[in-house]
Amino acid sequence: MDDSDARVHDFLDDKLQTAGDLDSLDGLLANITAQHGLLKQQLDDAQRDLHDAKHHQHEHRQQLQDKAAAFRRHQQDIDRRLLVITASETSDEAVPRFEAVLGTLQRLDVAGGYMELLREVDVLSEHAQHQLRTSNEAALAPYKQLRSLHTRLIKLQEDAEGAAPQLLHHVSQITQALRSKILDAFAADLDSILKKVHWPAPKAVIPPQLREDWETAIVKLLDLQMPELEGTNYASGPVDKVTLPPVLFPFEVLVQPLEMRFRYHFEGDKPTNRLDRPEYFLSHVTTLLDDYSSFVTDYMQPVLFKHFRGTDLALNPVYIDAMSAFITALLPVLRTKIGSLLPKVANQPQLLSHLVHEIMSFDSTIRDAWAYDGGYGLSGWNGLSWEFLVQGNWFDQWLRVEKEFALKRYHEIVEADDWRDLDYESVDTKATKPTKGAIRVNDLLETITDRYRPLTSFKHKLAFLIDIQIAIFDQFHERLSDSLEAYLRMTTALGRAMGGVSKEEQDKLLGIEGLESLCRTYGSADYLEKAMRDWSDDVFFLDIWEELQDRAQHGGNIGTRTVASVAERTSKNVGTSEADASEAGGLFDETASWYARLRDRSEQIITETLVSNVRVALKPYRQINPWATLPSSGGSGKDLSPTAELDPLLSHLSTTLAFLSRVLAPAPLRRITRAVLATVSAAIFDSVLRVSFSTQGAAQLNADLEAICAVVNEKVGAGVAESGLRRCFEGAKLVSLPIRGGKTSANIASHADGDGMEEWDAWAAEDADVDAGDGTSGAEPQKATSNRDADDGAEAGRELGLWEVERRLFADNQSARDVLEELGLEVLDEKEARRLLRLRVELAG
Repeated sequence: MDDSDARVHDFLDDKLQTAGDLDSLDGLLANITAQHGLLKQQLDDAQRDLHDAKHHQHEHRQQLQDKAAAFRRHQQDIDRRLLVITASETSDEAVPRFEAVLGTLQRLDVAGGYMELLREVDVLSEHAQHQLRTSNEAALAPYKQLRSLHTRLIKLQEDAEGAAPQLLHHVSQITQALRSKILDAFAADLDSILKKVHWPAPKAVIPPQLREDWETAIVKLLDLQMPELEGTNYASGPVDKVTLPPVLFPFEVLVQPLEMRFRYHFEGDKPTNRLDRPEYFLSHVTTLLDDYSSFVTDYMQPVLFKHFRGTDLALNPVYIDAMSAFITALLPVLRTKIGSLLPKVANQPQLLSHLVHEIMSFDSTIRDAWAYDGGYGLSGWNGLSWEFLVQGNWFDQWLRVEKEFALKRYHEIVEADDWRDLDYESVDTKATKPTKGAIRVNDLLETITDRYRPLTSFKHKLAFLIDIQIAIFDQFHERLSDSLEAYLRMTTALGRAMGGVSKEEQDKLLGIEGLESLCRTYGSADYLEKAMRDWSDDVFFLDIWEELQDRAQHGGNIGTRTVASVAERTSKNVGTSEADASEAGGLFDETASWYARLRDRSEQIITETLVSNVRVALKPYRQINPWATLPSSGGSGKDLSPTAELDPLLSHLSTTLAFLSRVLAPAPLRRITRAVLATVSAAIFDSVLRVSFSTQGAAQLNADLEAICAVVNEKVGAGVAESGLRRCFEGAKLVSLPIRGGKTSANIASHADGDGMEEWDAWAAEDADVDAGDGTSGAEPQKATSNRDADDGAEAGRELGLWEVERRLFADNQSARDVLEELGLEVLDEKEARRLLRLRVELAG
């Protein structure tokens, strides 16, 4: 049995498994018949497709054979023709000869095109020159065609990578020659009108009968220049290589006689042509602007506005604004003059500096007075100074000259005999007095600022700031620091031994002479530090700071300097955002902080010197002890004279504070005085208020304190001494309490019996607890407390006496605080008050 029979047998076994399956035999046969028909149809279709494919393949093969045969026939024909044309025996020999012939034909074709182009150029040129003999206006049309042809050739030359330089050069020469002829003709027409109105008379007027001819002559020149203006965008070049704006043809004609006059005065041997007076020719140009502004505005402005209105050039003030166009026309003669003058003064620093300064002043005048922007839009006109300093590379030499001048002037200031003298007249009477040297240095640096303020280049401004201004600030700071260090060396024991300072010199240094030396440093540092803070708020320096921050944060160019080096010389906040910076920052932050530290150190040394001198002056006063034995004078305490041993202190305070009050501002004077008074207060409180006092001794102490206050308040101001000696005054008030009446019987009994001994023991325990930090502990007898409460109501409203204060002060801590409050004592605590009150001889036993 073959495979087909086996498959049929398997199919029947699958479909006919039971007797019931025989009922579906008809359906099964019908289904098999249908499938058989479908398979047969598919087989017929496949046989038909195979037949068609064989037929198409045969046709395609035949077509390929026909094309191959035709190709061979064509190839044989080409070879035959090539052999005939080149007279070659083989095709390999014929091909190079044929390519050479084709190259010759191509060059001939290009030469023909060149000849056709040259013929067209020649026709346009001859036509324009012919029209020029009859009508100037008619020559514009062929010239514009020739100009357009020349422009197209320039673009094609760029695309062809410079394939025809000779042709372009020839066409350019013809175009420029024709342009010159037409320009001369048009300029002659305008010049003839100007002669009729007697130009360049400042009061020249165009009469009504010439107005039409005047406008026609100007419009012809502008039409001639329009192709050049429309094809030029001079303001779109690199920032450091800006192209100059073009001069309009009518203004070239207009300024020709003015240029001749300029050269006559400033290029010959006339007295006005002086190397040391560049302001002569610069002011001459500004005078021309003033003299001819009315003529230009009245007769040129309407024509320009009418001609350029509606064009793309109308947005540029160099074209549409007559005065801007007039300034542009006058600037070339200035460039020529300055360019010839700079090499002559290059080796003469004073002349070079003066020339650059005058040019910058001229630029500012042109920008501010005449609103000239050169057509550069928001970036503005950088000025002639920028052209020569940046594009002409004169800045480095000029900066070197300015730095030498500044340093020379600085050395003259610090080497002058009076540079260390305090200046009492240049500042307010209530301000700290700087030295004359500090004021002159500040004036020098302000002058330097004025000299480079007109610069438009950020890099150049930063160079002046760091290389000159901050450099001089640093040198002056170093000199002030050296002066302070020299004072310290001569006033210390080791310094005196090594430097050989005599006792007399030491006394001078510790006296007014030394104090004046310290005040010179303090006043100079304070004056310049405040000046730098004020400069940081100046608009000029704020603009530099903002641009510096912007460039540092965005990685912009800040010249040859790194951000770190600039931050080291200016401010630590350079390059930080406002959110990260602890303060706004400024250009002089670092330098001002150095001066502030020098000022603070000087003030500290002044204070330490005065404190030391005060301690020496108080030594005799601290060593006396007459306070318990002074006899009563019978008069008021106000009539008492100060103790004789206090005279050295009073004399010292009077002399030093009188000097400081003239030199220092009120704020530092009060700070120093408070430090001195704190020393006086501590010395008196710790030494004098440690011994017994009688009523007369206490009165004498009050008189002494009042004497100190009188001296201090006279020199410093009312209330300063009382505040500084508050602790001593409160102590003196306690030991000078008046004795009113006598001890009560209750008090006498309490001191005589055992309860009294318990009270004294309780007071001693309270004092010990106060020493340990507990101000509320200690035994408080109930009986004494009730007695005190009974007496308080009867004694209210009376001045407190010694016995009452003694009773209440030693009762308990709360009672002590209450009585101290009633006495107005705010500085002393309970423990100190009890100690001081025991110093009264009446209570000593």
